[in-house]
Amino acid sequence: MNRVGERRPAAFWWLAALFAAFVLFLYGPILAIVVLSFQGPSGGLTFPMNGVSTFWFSKLWQGVGVVDIWAAFGRSLRLGAVVMVLTVLLALPAGLAFRKRFRGQSALFLVAVASLIVPSIVVSLGIGLGFRIVDDAVKGLAEATGWGFLRGYETAAGLYSSALGAHLTWTLPFGLLILFAVFNRFNPAYEEAARDLGASPWRTLRHVVLPIIAPSLVGVALFGFTLSWDEVARTSQAIGGRNTLPLELQGLTTTVTTPEIYALGTVTTGMSLVVIAIAIGGVVVLRRRRAAAGG
Repeated sequence: MNRVGERRPAAFWWLAALFAAFVLFLYGPILAIVVLSFQGPSGGLTFPMNGVSTFWFSKLWQGVGVVDIWAAFGRSLRLGAVVMVLTVLLALPAGLAFRKRFRGQSALFLVAVASLIVPSIVVSLGIGLGFRIVDDAVKGLAEATGWGFLRGYETAAGLYSSALGAHLTWTLPFGLLILFAVFNRFNPAYEEAARDLGASPWRTLRHVVLPIIAPSLVGVALFGFTLSWDEVARTSQAIGGRNTLPLELQGLTTTVTTPEIYALGTVTTGMSLVVIAIAIGGVVVLRRRRAAAGG
């Protein structure tokens, strides 16, 4: 603790300046976009601002040119929700399995997290190519057999097939790493006490393990949603015929030259903050319930 009147060393000020620069670099662009989204009707894309209004949000509500931005918003929201649920449902049993020693454990772990070090665009291209091969095979089968139910087939790629798989290659490794860290610090004495009292493995998991790690599961869910919500590279070649919101936003940056694009950025950022707030609120509620049960 720094005593009153004692001078701080020069290293403290250098580190403080570095941290301030990091925060400014991280949040400064977001703050600038939020501020500029409230430009007046005749405002532009840069400072100084020309009036203050919510004009560009009303324009955004009416739609952005020929792009149905709210449909893309809904697609991203639905995909993010599915990815969030599947990330938790798949990462949890995997984390539990890795608590036990089994043959090939290290190799399986490396396979599970390998997609984190592979360039995202390469993963997207590979998934897209795989689905194109499937499409060509199905269309070839339809031509060779003449089966009527295959005549209207176009592609297997879509929001809940190729795009979902691409996003899970990004979110699942993070979920696994979080749960590995959680279970590495988990005290097995709680489970042993439950078994001594006659609890079955399922009841031990449900009434002992899950309540303890529930805040961490909320964190895994939050990671799953937010990583899916703003993913571009892994979606670009694997989405199929309809884009998600980040892809539409990327395309609009080359055509929209008004603060309407900033209004869209503010809305998407606000959505992320809402999800984070809900997750934090869930963690607080879980901790209070645990404290009340313990008391």
